Amino acid sequence: MFPKSAFLAGTALAAFATVPAFANEAMAVDADAGAVEAGGEAFGEAQDSSGLVDIVVTATKRETNLQETPIAIAVMSDEDLQKRQASSLLDLGDGGIPSLRISTFESRQTALTIGMRGIVPDDANQPAREQGVGVYVDGVYLGRQHGLNAGFLDVERIEVLKGPQGTLFGRNTEGGAVNMVLRAPSGEFGGRVTAGLGNYGRYNGTLRLDLPEVAGFSIKLDASLQHQNATTQNPLAGQKGWNYFHRYGGRAAVRWKPSEDFTADFSIDSGHDESTAFLSQLINFNPTGRPVATVAQIQANGGRLPSGFVAPLPALVTVQPERAKTASVGVPQQPSIGKTFGVTSKLAWDITDDAEIRSITAWRTVSDRQFDNSGLANRTPVFAPNGSFSRYSIATLDQRQFSQELQVVGKAGDLDYVFGGYYFNERAEDSARTPNTNRWNADGTAYSIIDPATYPLSPVARASVAFAKSYAVYGQATYNLETLALTLGGRMTRDEKNGRLFTVNGAATSFTFRENDRRFDPLATIAWQASDSINLYAKYATGYRAGGASSRSLNYRSFGPEAVKSYEVGAKTEFFDRLVRLNLAGYIMDRTDTQVDFNFFIPQTNGTVRNTLETVNAAGTTKIRGIEADLTVRPADGLSLGMSYAFTHTKVPPARNTVQEQLNASLTPPVTTQVFQDVYILYTPKHALSGSIDYDIPVNANGAMLKLHVDGNYSSPAFTFASENVKTDKSFIVNARLSLAEIPMSENGQNMTVALWARNLLNNSIIYRRSNANRLVLGDYANFNAPRTVGMEVTVAF
Repeated sequence: MFPKSAFLAGTALAAFATVPAFANEAMAVDADAGAVEAGGEAFGEAQDSSGLVDIVVTATKRETNLQETPIAIAVMSDEDLQKRQASSLLDLGDGGIPSLRISTFESRQTALTIGMRGIVPDDANQPAREQGVGVYVDGVYLGRQHGLNAGFLDVERIEVLKGPQGTLFGRNTEGGAVNMVLRAPSGEFGGRVTAGLGNYGRYNGTLRLDLPEVAGFSIKLDASLQHQNATTQNPLAGQKGWNYFHRYGGRAAVRWKPSEDFTADFSIDSGHDESTAFLSQLINFNPTGRPVATVAQIQANGGRLPSGFVAPLPALVTVQPERAKTASVGVPQQPSIGKTFGVTSKLAWDITDDAEIRSITAWRTVSDRQFDNSGLANRTPVFAPNGSFSRYSIATLDQRQFSQELQVVGKAGDLDYVFGGYYFNERAEDSARTPNTNRWNADGTAYSIIDPATYPLSPVARASVAFAKSYAVYGQATYNLETLALTLGGRMTRDEKNGRLFTVNGAATSFTFRENDRRFDPLATIAWQASDSINLYAKYATGYRAGGASSRSLNYRSFGPEAVKSYEVGAKTEFFDRLVRLNLAGYIMDRTDTQVDFNFFIPQTNGTVRNTLETVNAAGTTKIRGIEADLTVRPADGLSLGMSYAFTHTKVPPARNTVQEQLNASLTPPVTTQVFQDVYILYTPKHALSGSIDYDIPVNANGAMLKLHVDGNYSSPAFTFASENVKTDKSFIVNARLSLAEIPMSENGQNMTVALWARNLLNNSIIYRRSNANRLVLGDYANFNAPRTVGMEVTVAF
C-alpha cells in the first residue's frame, strides 16, 4: 500500500502531466458527463459562442466562481434533469454523476441508499440509524432514507459536494452532501406546463406558476405528477405488479422583500408516493451442487429441510437469469404509500454592505406504509409440503423533525468568513410484521392464497421509537492573498440519541439504548492560482456518521459513530480560450470505527422468517482511495462534449462477527472461538464513467431550436451486501432525448417544446442488487434494473 504522501503527490503530478495531454487531444473527445462538474449555478449567465460559461457556486455559503473554488462538486441543472427525464433522485441511479451512487433500499422505491466516494450505508432504514451522505432540500437536512424518492418540484439545480462536509454541513456528511435547490418566486408573471405520455402506461405532468409581485410579496405555485404501470406483471388477478409508481406533490412559496436589505422566503410542500418494489428473481438453483431433498425426506424431518440439503424447486417456480416480464408465482401485493410534508422559513438580512445574517427554520414529517411482497418463492422460506411461503414485509415508519440554523456570512478586508449555529430534533418510530401470503400443496404443483385478513394478526417482528437531538456551532474563514488563499474551519457537535425497542417477535420488551457523543471536525485548505486558467488546491477535512442502534436487533444492540479523515488535492483548469475545461481531484480517506451490519434470516415457529440485523463498530481502518476527472469541451457552436470518470479503491479489514459468536455459543456443544469475517463496501464500483453529447441546431430566425442529447453511463461490478462476497453485473445505460424547442407561439414570449425521450435506450438487462444468502438452501436471487421506457412530452412556457 502506498503511503498517503506518495499517493497525493502522484495524483498532483498526474494532474500536471495530464493537463497538456488532454488539451492537445480535447477535440477528439466524443462524450459528456451530462452534469456540470461545478458547485452551484450559472446565475443568469448564458454560454456565448466564444467558450464555456462561468459558473457561480454556493458550496461555501457564498457565491464564488467554480474554477476558483477548492472543492470537488458536481451540479445538475433543471435542464440536465430534463434531458435525462429524471423525475426523482432514483433516476440518477444510472451513474450520471460517477462518484454519486443511488439505489433502492432492499428493492423498494420508498427509501433510497445514497453513497459517495465509498461511503455508503448498509441498512440505514431504521429510526436510530443514520445516512453517510447528507441530503438537503434548500439547505434543510432530511433525516430519513424514507421520502428521498419524492417527485421533483421545480428543482433549479442539484449540488453534489464530494468528500466530508463536516464543517459547514455537519453530522452524517462523511461521504458528502446532496443539496436540492428549488426555484424561488421571481415576482414576475410566468410559468410552464408540461404533459407527457409513454410506454408502460406512463403519464406525467408539471406546473410552475409565478405570480406578479404585490406590495413586496411574490407567490409561486408548483405541482407535479408521475405515473408508471408495473414493468413486471403479477399473475394474481387484481394485484399490483413490480416497479409500479404513482407520485404527486405540490409546493407553495412566498417571498417577502420589504426592502433591499431584507428577504423572507416561506414555503410549504407535500408529497405522495405510491410504489411497489422491484421483483427479486431466482437467477440460479443449487449453485453449490448440494443434494436436493425429496418431499419424503422433508416430511420425515418434521416438515423442515434436512441439514446439508438444498430444497427442491417446485415445478411452478422458474429460474429467471434475465429481467422477467411476468413473475412465476402470483402473490398479494398492494403499493407502499409514502407521504412527506414540510414547512420552511428562510430569512436574510444585510446588516452591512459586507455582512449578512441568515436563518433557516424547518419542520418536516415523513410517513411510510410499506407493503413489499417481492421475494415470492425465490427467497426463503423454501419449499415444504403444505408449507407457507412468500414473505410479505408490512412495515410502518413515522418521523418528524425540527431544525434551526443561524448563519453570519461576511467579509472583512481580505478575510471571508462564515459562522453559524445549528439545532436538530427528531422523533421516529417503526414497526414491522412479515406474514407469509401463499401456501404450497403437498408436492409443490399448486399453491393457494392465505386469507389476507390474517396478515394483520401475524406477530409484530419489531417495534421501536428513537429520539435524536444535535447541537452544533461552526466557523470557517478564508484569508485571500494575491494568488494564495488559506481556509481554516471547524465544527463542534453534540449528539444525544436514545430509543426503546418495545416489541420483538410478538413479545413485549424493554430494551433501550442511549448514545451521547461530542465531535470536532476541522478543515484546512490551501489554494494557489497558478495562472488565470489554472487553480490548484490541497485540502484536509473530517466527517462522521452518528451512532445508534438497530431495531432489527434482538436486544437493541447499540453502536458508536464512525469517522473519516480525508486528504485531497485537485486542479481546475481551462484551455483554448475556454473551449476546454478539465478538473481533477485525488483523495485518500481513512475511516475508523466502521459501522458493519451482519444479517441473519431466522425461521420462526409459525413458518415465517425474521430479518435480524446486528451492527458493530469494526476494529481497524477502512482505506478508501480515489481519482476523479471531469472534462467538458465545446469544439463548435451548439456542440458540447464531456466526460466524467471516478476511480474508487476500497480495502476493509475483516470485522469481528460477535453475533455469529453468540449463535455459535448456543450450539451443543458450544463453539467459543472468535469469528472474523470479510466485509465489503456497497454500491461502489471500482470504475465509473459517464459521458454525453449535446447538439443544438437553430431551426429558424424566431429562436426555435432542434436539440439532441445522448448520455451513456458505465459502472463496473459492485458489492451490494456488506457481508456477502458477490457482485452485481457491470452496467451500461444509455439515455436520449430529441426535442424541437422554444417554438414561438405569440409575440409575448410564449413558446412550446415537443420532445421524444428514452431511458435505457438499449434495453440492457442488468442486475443492480444480488444476494447469495440463500445459495446453500435454494439459490442466488437478484433485482434487475428497469426496462427501456420511451415517451413524448409537450411543454408550454408563458
